[in-house]
Amino acid sequence: MKVKEAPKTATSVIVRSTATARVSQSKNPMLELMRRIFRKEEVALKAVKFLSIVEERQKSGKPLRIEEWETVAQELKMVRSSFYSMRNKLLAAGLIAIRDGEYTLSGAFSKDLVDMARWWWVAVLGYDPESL
Repeated sequence: MKVKEAPKTATSVIVRSTATARVSQSKNPMLELMRRIFRKEEVALKAVKFLSIVEERQKSGKPLRIEEWETVAQELKMVRSSFYSMRNKLLAAGLIAIRDGEYTLSGAFSKDLVDMARWWWVAVLGYDPESL
């Protein structure tokens, strides 16, 4: 099986419980989030760049097409397998999606985290959902 065809069903994200470790408290929240998904700093930095390319192209009305992988991989200075491995983690986390052959930013990541937080708050802790 080739990396680009690997299952994209899930990925791991490091969760930290202290208020000082919150992504939103970081000087660079996007990089902090990528550090929680990717083990290597170098890949986290490249993931930030890839997401910014997807966002810029989406906003400009010229979405990044999957066929452009080679150009993007060269820009990120990544070999094919590393690019697809990074891309697959972002897809699995729900940060990006592929629609009609185009990369788009996705809200699936946020929805999953909100769902987990709400479940923990209500089902496990027994709090009122409105108090979350």
